[in-house]
Amino acid sequence: MVGLAIAPVRKSVRVAAPPAHCFKVFTTDLFHWWPKSHALHTGLMIHSEIEPFVGGRFYARFDDQQEINTGFVTVWEPPKRLLFTWEISEKWKSHPGAGTASEVEVTFHADGSDGTIVEVEHRNFERMGQGGEAMREAVDSAGGWSRLLELFAGYSDQSYPD
Repeated sequence: MVGLAIAPVRKSVRVAAPPAHCFKVFTTDLFHWWPKSHALHTGLMIHSEIEPFVGGRFYARFDDQQEINTGFVTVWEPPKRLLFTWEISEKWKSHPGAGTASEVEVTFHADGSDGTIVEVEHRNFERMGQGGEAMREAVDSAGGWSRLLELFAGYSDQSYPD
């Protein structure tokens, strides 16, 4: 049973690169900027990416060849928009099942000069049941989406032009 709606988390960052570059970095170059400490496995992360199609995985591969999914792409509109399920429990374990997954929408807007505003909206925490509030608090914390977007922007700026 789904409880009361839990407010979404919204974060944004400006990147000094065009939307197409930012979209590529967010998806294809995920391994280079996503912190290895944010893995759902104790092994050494050797690869991570968001596969470039609807139904594609947001996943990581580890040195023991185990692959763990974070979620699946539900909207793929380069270079403007990406939407994926967030199939992680409040205990930071992978939990397959779109019916209990929150979702993350990432949009890339040219800012009228040479940059891009990248916006993340993480929503539908109520689908997670009792763990929804805890997940919302975690992704809204200083080490959550704000920190991830800082890391993303730093790598995007440094890798442009690529």
